[in-house]
Amino acid sequence: MNRFVGCFLCLFFTLQPVLGQQAQPRPMQIDDLFSFKRVADPQISPNGKWVVYGLGVVDMEANKINRSLWIAAADRSSPPVQLVGASKGDRRPRWSPDGSSILFEATRSGTSQLWLATPPEKGTPGGFQQLTTISTGASGAVWSRDGKHIAFVSGVWPEYSAKPFAESDALNKKREDEQEKNPVKAKVFTKLFFRHWDEYVNDKRQHLFVIDLEAGKASDPRDVTPGDRDAFPTSSTFSTGDDFTFSPDSKYLVFTAVPEKNEAWSTNYDICRVPIAGGKVENLTAENKAADSGPQFSPDGKWLAYRAQRKPGFEADRWELMLLPADGVGIPWSLTSQFDSQVDGFTWMPDSDMIYVNAEEKGRSCYFAAKVKDNDGTVQKSGFLNQHGNHDLTVSRDGNTVAFTRVAMHQPAEVMSATWGKGADGKESWTVRNISKANEKLLAQLDLSRPESVTVTGAGGTPVQMWILKPPGFDEKKKWPLAFLVHGGPQGAWEDGWSFRWNPQLWAAQGYVVALPNPRGSTGFGQKFVDEISADWGGKCYEDLMACLAHLEKQPWIDSERMGAAGASFGGYMINWFAVNTPKFKTLITHCGVWNFDSMYATTEELWFDEWEHGGPPWGKVRDSYEKHSPHRRAANLSKFKTPMLIIHNDLDFRVPVSEGIQLFTTLQRQGVPSRFINFPDEGHWVLKPRNSQFWHREVFAWLKKHVPPGGK
Repeated sequence: MNRFVGCFLCLFFTLQPVLGQQAQPRPMQIDDLFSFKRVADPQISPNGKWVVYGLGVVDMEANKINRSLWIAAADRSSPPVQLVGASKGDRRPRWSPDGSSILFEATRSGTSQLWLATPPEKGTPGGFQQLTTISTGASGAVWSRDGKHIAFVSGVWPEYSAKPFAESDALNKKREDEQEKNPVKAKVFTKLFFRHWDEYVNDKRQHLFVIDLEAGKASDPRDVTPGDRDAFPTSSTFSTGDDFTFSPDSKYLVFTAVPEKNEAWSTNYDICRVPIAGGKVENLTAENKAADSGPQFSPDGKWLAYRAQRKPGFEADRWELMLLPADGVGIPWSLTSQFDSQVDGFTWMPDSDMIYVNAEEKGRSCYFAAKVKDNDGTVQKSGFLNQHGNHDLTVSRDGNTVAFTRVAMHQPAEVMSATWGKGADGKESWTVRNISKANEKLLAQLDLSRPESVTVTGAGGTPVQMWILKPPGFDEKKKWPLAFLVHGGPQGAWEDGWSFRWNPQLWAAQGYVVALPNPRGSTGFGQKFVDEISADWGGKCYEDLMACLAHLEKQPWIDSERMGAAGASFGGYMINWFAVNTPKFKTLITHCGVWNFDSMYATTEELWFDEWEHGGPPWGKVRDSYEKHSPHRRAANLSKFKTPMLIIHNDLDFRVPVSEGIQLFTTLQRQGVPSRFINFPDEGHWVLKPRNSQFWHREVFAWLKKHVPPGGK
């Protein structure tokens, strides 16, 4: 054997173990968050063979998310393909009743309009055509059951809405063009609401339009809800995604209507009906003075189902699933009267007897089955939809195939399908498949922890659930720093789910044990647990959180000298409350949090929220909550504790206005407390633009590491 061959063989056998090893999973990094593809809104074809869904890909250079539509075989017999080629803001697909075409929204012509696509064949993208050219844009479209009509929503000036379409559309366009070109950008308001979340309303109203289809061509849109009232939820609190629908005979639109008056402080949303040819609007739920929303007819056309609350003015009251005869005549009755959780959404099964109900349960989002016949107000948990978090369920015409999204704390949303049939053991069951597999490659590279659930005794002996996520490479023999995260709402919850805004995995990957407590006010633990936050923000909820913190301090692997806390919205409020009540944390990070209850009430837009949470407006007789639980009233304690604080607050946040953050920063600076204020002038309540989000994460983690050094010791 010559020297060359000998050296080669030596090198070969030396490298062979290395070449045979796969790269070890690594901790998640900030940039990974923007590499994940974002799937949503799966829609199964009527015949159950195909699922079309939305997919978002971050374009960091353009500072946006490119959205496209993809279609996959429900049985995973062929890989997903893009529906209509290059993405142009494509979203919200909806199959025609006969399955021959797919309706979707896109910005291909500059504004959001409706388009019609034919499903692809043999991996080749299908054709598509534009249906609408309305100057004010079209969104939220749905089909009539006979496939002859499409309804959509558009924001228009009400004073033009009764005119013929060509005239009203020209007037809307002229007004928009004039506003855009006018160097004077003054806004004039005469009533509330004049803004929502992060945008100004400009006195427009959300109206419903209907177009008729014949030979693939669309008629001019008809505004069937003219006048000075919104026919579509202006608050996402009262939306189910599909907020209007055609009646089974395709003669009417049934929709969620905004309160006729006092809309800024009333939650009296109603289910209304109007002929698709236009005419008188009928209120089908006038007897209920609380909110009603999300109408859906049964497949057999006999029943109208919708969600309803019982307490006027309380946005977080328990949503029940109601049933009413399809003609709207009769007394509504609750299918979930004995179900102690709120109905977030629901899906009819083809037999018109079973309805799958989406609801939270102890930190997970599950589906439950409610029966129409012999109903006693109870529900039964679905066996194949109770793992991690499940959403967006759609069903084939025969009910044998379904599609939905599944998400977990270790995995972003993927599109799943489930088929009913006999298994190898001869028993009938659901076979569940991941048909999108959008993030399979990236997930294989990452070391993502699995959350642990613990129960802690909270205020008054009440059990409180908390998730704990340990960092990659965790060694229980070492002491680890703590990142204590408080969720928003306050009627919300940390779930076994995934977030692109507050991602526990990314926090853990920085070298922290992450705690995600669900204290008083959290959803999914019974309505009494939810109710006990109202008018008591700094009371039992704070005690619950301190009990969770005490539990963590007792763990041998927690370094109680290295603890930081962070939160947004209500979570930001609680961080502010921590700042004036406890010295336990080495640093605090507050995002868009409430500091002053009085100024918050006078500058926010949805007044019903503050009025319920604090017992009325601040000038009313009930002042206890305003006086007792507003952090600014204990501002003197800031100089006592001197906990360094990072404040983030944004100019377009109309829910918790930026003045709250400015007041806190001013107070901290005046008292000599180490503090840093980050302001995004182009963001609202959340930080959504990719580059802004990247900056947010870098700043937050840099601040945290400065005051709470990461890693086990």
